[in-house]
Amino acid sequence: MKAIRFHEFGGSEVLRHEDIERPLPGTGQVLVRVAATSFNPVDDHIRAGFLAEMIPIAFPYVPGLDLAGTVAELGADVTGPEVGDRVAAMLPLDSAGGAAEYVLVRAESLAPAPRTTELVDAAALPLSGLAAWQTLFELAELKSGQTVLVNGAGGAVGSLVVQLAVDAGAHVTAVDAPRHADRLRGYGADRVAGPLDLTAGPGAVGGPFQVVVNHVRVSPEELARLTSYVADGGVSASTAGPVPEDPARGVRSTSLWVRSDGAQLAELVAKVDAGKLRAHVAAHRPVAELAAVHEDAGAGRLPGKTVVLAP
Repeated sequence: MKAIRFHEFGGSEVLRHEDIERPLPGTGQVLVRVAATSFNPVDDHIRAGFLAEMIPIAFPYVPGLDLAGTVAELGADVTGPEVGDRVAAMLPLDSAGGAAEYVLVRAESLAPAPRTTELVDAAALPLSGLAAWQTLFELAELKSGQTVLVNGAGGAVGSLVVQLAVDAGAHVTAVDAPRHADRLRGYGADRVAGPLDLTAGPGAVGGPFQVVVNHVRVSPEELARLTSYVADGGVSASTAGPVPEDPARGVRSTSLWVRSDGAQLAELVAKVDAGKLRAHVAAHRPVAELAAVHEDAGAGRLPGKTVVLAP
């Protein structure tokens, strides 16, 4: 079968399109015929070696943490999935493999793919959706009626944070570039604003807020200013560096290490099928162009969430 692999850390040029043996499922594993994976920024960091100490990997390594496809074969002791089922999954950070014709997945990582979307577009949901879910409901412990600021709301994770918070009954202020405004209003955000001016203070966007979610990379000094956007007793969650805590006001700070979870993914899929959640796909690219996708991401040229189609 065909797969994209790299044999050493480095730039996008280390990604090679190769012929490799089709894997066989072991106990508890499912072999999935891949329809698509998607690009996530962590894919770039793993390939470059920036996360080598935190995520030890074995070479050669097949990138691609997201997966949408069809069950091809079942290993021993697998119950639930059946051959021919449309499925989605987030693959473990240290053993990916979505950029291939077939990939092995632990059965507990799988969820049924949404019925209401194209199968390939299901690949845009797993990692981003799980990151949004775990941020809001595990780290921030979001409750109905709370106020939420999402900085970087137009991105893959931020868009899902907005929708999940709205669905949970929160009052959401979504902040990002003007080109995202109409889409964010369509998600049900109470207030949509342009890029956050951290010198203006929280009142400029209706704050402070009980939950602040930040997806925008800023300087440590600007991250420190975000603390004032969190209300007394509130919480911040940032994927772009830690927002300092303020113990005197009861303000705590959290950070996410997203994990694969088939049960949570199934809940996200149910919301997609119920029309409560949409994973925005900005582009589709063939897997043969994966090196170019990585290069474009590094240069800031990706238009948004990019789904990578299997051979």
